[in-house]
Amino acid sequence: MAKQAAQEGGIKIIATNRKARYDYIVLDTYEAGIVLQGTEVKSLRNGRANLVDSYAGIYKGEVFLYNLHISPYEHGSHFNHDPTRTRKLLMPRDELRKLTGRIVERGFTLVPLKLYFKRGRAKVELALVRGKKQHDRRQTIAERDARRDAEREMKARF
Repeated sequence: MAKQAAQEGGIKIIATNRKARYDYIVLDTYEAGIVLQGTEVKSLRNGRANLVDSYAGIYKGEVFLYNLHISPYEHGSHFNHDPTRTRKLLMPRDELRKLTGRIVERGFTLVPLKLYFKRGRAKVELALVRGKKQHDRRQTIAERDARRDAEREMKARF
């Protein structure tokens, strides 16, 4: 699901993972750079990315992003990239150490929330998450519906 890139305070958003906030409880967020190949950058600039089934993991002291789908560049040649290849993420070492401890000890997961360009560099917003139970999801839906009803009532009064 390629999203139209939007400007937001010097940040050009490429794709968001809206389902992640529904499926998980977000505990903390981190920003990481992505190691990309040439045609991947051009494809991202066209807004051709999908975060839906992607997740991040730590392997040998480095963070990797799995299942991020970046569509092949239309005007590329036979040197185009594999759309769902594993991509390395760049994070400060001390941040990575803290993150590793929290993931291993408590069993949390890393999920990408947003993919964007910041000062010309591709970045991903990672969230440290815990899975929601079915009753948590129902509560989220109920809160959202209540908020919509309240907004509707306020709009009708004025």
